[in-house]
Amino acid sequence: MAADVPHPSFEGYAGEAVPQAAVGSPGKDGVLDLTFRRTAGGTALVEDYATVPFHVSGTLDHDPHPDVATVFVQSPTGGVAQGDRLDVDVVVGADALAHVSTQSSTKVQSMRHNYAAADTTLSVGTGGHLDYVPEPTILHADARYCADLTLELDADATAVMADVVVPGRLARGERFDFERYLSRVRAVGPDGLLFEDATHLVPGTNAPTEPGSLGEFAVYGSLFVVAPGEGANDLSDSLYATVTDRDGRAAATELPNSAGVVVRALGHRAETVRGTLRAAWDEARRVLLDAPAPSGRKY
Repeated sequence: MAADVPHPSFEGYAGEAVPQAAVGSPGKDGVLDLTFRRTAGGTALVEDYATVPFHVSGTLDHDPHPDVATVFVQSPTGGVAQGDRLDVDVVVGADALAHVSTQSSTKVQSMRHNYAAADTTLSVGTGGHLDYVPEPTILHADARYCADLTLELDADATAVMADVVVPGRLARGERFDFERYLSRVRAVGPDGLLFEDATHLVPGTNAPTEPGSLGEFAVYGSLFVVAPGEGANDLSDSLYATVTDRDGRAAATELPNSAGVVVRALGHRAETVRGTLRAAWDEARRVLLDAPAPSGRKY
């Protein structure tokens, strides 16, 4: 299997040449590196590097917590295309507090050749905290997309990670017309693996709309509150109470190894799922940082 193939189910796509621009050519290998450090004035973005399709315009300081530095990652392109390989690294140093999001949804374009993949590594130092809460991923018809995310936590570090998947351009009637979507999340602490989680949707074979999968709902979202040692049982109860009375369906459960809590949400529209996960994020923020989540408005 080729070294760049992220999963055996994508091996068949890997040999397909991309006629417009080959894998690895300029503009196809996007790189985003962000490093946050604690300073006398709070958290600062001390290093940043971005290539197409990523762009960074600096930090924002609108967070309700005075020490949090915020970055909204921008894209000058129309979305993720066939043959794209994206590599994201976010480092949050000891006692630093950061929030990373995207300015708009990630649109995974229709594909006839090859596939697109994103490999994200998040590292949080001792006593640090990271909110990694991007806007939804929209899977256009025939999209083939693999997203791998690894979280590395030092002692007393915490993180919140969100992921919302929209199965097409719902307003135009496009629903579960993508070809394959795989998302894998892995968290590692000082003593080793905390948990792994995977979502693999192949509409042509495993019918995401069947009972036991997404059922009547279209939009799927997850929020991982990774906080080893923070009392997962109490946090799970708190988040469960926060999300269960909202539109759609949602629940919260403890992660393995007392690593924290995961919230799952289903809805007919992205706004419904985003709202549910944001309510859970806000509650988790109050527990972990004694401050609410920032405003959802993007400029």
